[in-house]
Amino acid sequence: MIHSPYIRKPASVQRVMCTVLLALVPGIAAYVWQFGAGILVNLALASMAAIAVEAVVMQLRKRPIALAITDLSAVVTAWLLVLSIPPVVPWWITLLGVLIAIGGVKHLYGGLGQNPFNPAMVAFCALIVAFPALMSQWPGAGQLNFDSQFDLILGGARELDGMTAATALDSLRTGLRGGGSVDALLAQGSAFGLAGGKGWEWVAAGYAVGGLILLVTRTVTWHMPTAFIAALAVVSGVFWLADAAHHASPLFQLASGGAMLAAFFIVTDPVSGATTPRGKLIFAAGIALIAWLIRSFGAYPDGIAFGVLLMNICVPLIDMKTQPPVFGHRGERS
Repeated sequence: MIHSPYIRKPASVQRVMCTVLLALVPGIAAYVWQFGAGILVNLALASMAAIAVEAVVMQLRKRPIALAITDLSAVVTAWLLVLSIPPVVPWWITLLGVLIAIGGVKHLYGGLGQNPFNPAMVAFCALIVAFPALMSQWPGAGQLNFDSQFDLILGGARELDGMTAATALDSLRTGLRGGGSVDALLAQGSAFGLAGGKGWEWVAAGYAVGGLILLVTRTVTWHMPTAFIAALAVVSGVFWLADAAHHASPLFQLASGGAMLAAFFIVTDPVSGATTPRGKLIFAAGIALIAWLIRSFGAYPDGIAFGVLLMNICVPLIDMKTQPPVFGHRGERS
């Protein structure tokens, strides 16, 4: 067909989820390159657990099992959870997180398309509140080989003081509260790399490449990633310009922690996020603001998960207030 109208082939859930999984591959590859292949063990474990939990719950609900376990939505949730937690957490932490995300949050509200909260982020928050010590044991770049990581995942001795390092966000937060300055801490700390956390700049770049894949394939729209990145850069940039000794630069904020993963893969969740164009901008910018506030003044190194859940609560109000006018009724909203 040369002339309009054109009919677009509807995208299936499976196709969308498969695209998301493929887009995560560059970030995962960078993760393995910098921190070892232990993350692959947890990804495989979480994937199998997610499919098993999905099947059991669907059986209990007397719903079709085959369709649910082949649409890949549970696997996407499992991957996002695993990529948000330390790669050397014990296996039961991973299984518990998957059980909370899939068996609790997703199906508690009716299953795919019904959950008002991001399942992976609810599970992350539950785990970090319940097991703060285990959820704080991050290996430094190149510190642990695969055998060591595999042993830790299976429940080996966790004497990690000499083998793991605090994340860049945690090191910076602790150093600033101890009276240090940003420049001095970045120059001395082993957790810091070229732009953010040592090794994490490459992981962030991998997630950014995956995000471009999502944008090019129109799996996500530009609104949320742009608003999140811009809001985090602007708010951190203002305070950095005002007091560079006590606030990290926008580049550091974007290249550290889960900023790029959040911008393209977590904030853009089509179920728990805002749906209107203006609402998407407000939703993502709000998450960035909350994340920066927690990073700078809160008790946790990174606040993205908490920001997502707090803004999930606001989604109904955001959508209601940002509905476009009804066609033919100027100024009136649907």
